[in-house]
Amino acid sequence: MKLSHFSFDLPDELLAEHPAEHRDESRLMVLDRAKQTIEHKQFKDIIDYFDEGDVMIMNDTKVFPARLFGNKEKTGARIEVFLLRELNQDQRLWDVLVDPARKIRIGNKLYFGDDETLVAEVIDNTTSRGRTLRFLYDGSYTDFRTKLTQLGETPLPKYINREVEPEDEERYQTIYAKNEGAVAAPTAGLHFSKHLLKRLEIKGVKTAEVTLHVGLGTFNPVEVEDLSKHKMDSEEIVIKKSAADIVNEGIEKKKRVCAVGTTSMRTIESSVSSNGRLNEFEGWTNKFIFPPYEFSIANCMITNFHTPKSTLLMMTSAFAGHDFMKKAYEEAVKEKYKFYSYGDAMLII
Repeated sequence: MKLSHFSFDLPDELLAEHPAEHRDESRLMVLDRAKQTIEHKQFKDIIDYFDEGDVMIMNDTKVFPARLFGNKEKTGARIEVFLLRELNQDQRLWDVLVDPARKIRIGNKLYFGDDETLVAEVIDNTTSRGRTLRFLYDGSYTDFRTKLTQLGETPLPKYINREVEPEDEERYQTIYAKNEGAVAAPTAGLHFSKHLLKRLEIKGVKTAEVTLHVGLGTFNPVEVEDLSKHKMDSEEIVIKKSAADIVNEGIEKKKRVCAVGTTSMRTIESSVSSNGRLNEFEGWTNKFIFPPYEFSIANCMITNFHTPKSTLLMMTSAFAGHDFMKKAYEEAVKEKYKFYSYGDAMLII
């Protein structure tokens, strides 16, 4: 498969700027791979497709307020700093992206907040926009992290062309988020409400929580026509034995095993045993899934509608079948489904 196979016209007005009023009332497109049928539902109708003993695999990562705004020393220029990854806790070293990058060189200092108690020094260039910062803060590590949280804002994707609003802090986060470390939300999970999760639990549907701390690498543009040459950034994942046991029991009993989102799918496909079972694992993955691909664990998937030429679209095409996915996306554009992080959902069975 080539990059150009994943190109399509996406009208700007279909990129969702705001979430649905209620989490579980976004629209849901249901694709049946065996029957090659497409149905149009509401997300809360998803309960009709699951029975007792079926398994949902959910990514319990938690988004942290990764976007900060500081001022450059001397000039006072406003600089956006996007926290990507903590490199060293003791030295308070972070990998970040800066914008505008051309103004930020090694040795520059940035000041944050009205009282300027938090300062960062640029100690390395990593990419054209990437820098390594050493934060200088007169306080404990806990106080330092509290300060970052106070000064940071919800890292909404750049395409959302508005200021961050108070509701984003809650809505750009799954209700089951636990383990802080993501700079973007695992968006398929945003559609689950407490009420819907309770109804699934009462029906006997099991949940297995795994963790993939979503980095910006998931959204990096693919710039090579030959997909086998694209390299994904590494992201940290955790699969506990308790989660693996739930999933493997579902596989053995031939139940529906559903990956909630592309991040959950990448996590489980990164740790498969030779007999097609899920292994516990803690480490990093840079797995890139595109057609053709043989999936080992999940036989069902929930996902959002993705942008053209994205690695997320490539994975869902591999799962649903490229031609079927193309047909579904044509239908989604025609029916004005909302795309991307705050958009509508798709269930592939």
